[in-house]
Amino acid sequence: MTKALGVILAGGLATRMGGGDKGLLQVGGQSLLSHVIERLSPQVAGLALNANGDATRFRDLGLPVVADSIGGFAGPLAGVLAGLDWAAEQGADCIVTAAADTPFFPTNLVSRLVAASARQAHPLVLATTPRTGEELKSGGRSKVNRHPTFGLWPVALRDDLRAALNDGLRKVVLWTDKHKGREALFEAAPFDPFFNVNTPEDLKRAEAFRV
Repeated sequence: MTKALGVILAGGLATRMGGGDKGLLQVGGQSLLSHVIERLSPQVAGLALNANGDATRFRDLGLPVVADSIGGFAGPLAGVLAGLDWAAEQGADCIVTAAADTPFFPTNLVSRLVAASARQAHPLVLATTPRTGEELKSGGRSKVNRHPTFGLWPVALRDDLRAALNDGLRKVVLWTDKHKGREALFEAAPFDPFFNVNTPEDLKRAEAFRV
């Protein structure tokens, strides 16, 4: 497997933040997107941004911008597909995705995902963290939280993903489970590294986490 390309997923509607681009919100004097780029770019062979609408608003980032090919804001899988199509044009065989609103994800994300894919016919791995005691009490059998916007994805399955999206599939884990996707477990201390900014209160928490 060649070194993965990176794709930052920024194609959501950000309804809980009142709309707009969450990735452009500031934490510690720089945008969430800038934090994500700093963490992901050293781990991958190249980087693109998945976003919809006018791409010129991201011109200052200096990244190629790839839009969803599936209409109607079909969720993160549509962004994954856009990234896979871009990676295919680059001659790559896999991508690693990261969310644009998650500024503290692990700096060894890619190496851990790749290690977990050993001997898979098609590298397909999602990041996970242990569920807390309170989460376990609330029900469900799984002992981990899966983070579907942080994963390793194979270019070889992009047409299968396209067909699934056109058939109405939207839930990430239904597709990854179908293809026997694996999981890479990351520690969640002192806080969940996959904490993402969904609300104004989350933005305040992100500032606190930096202290």
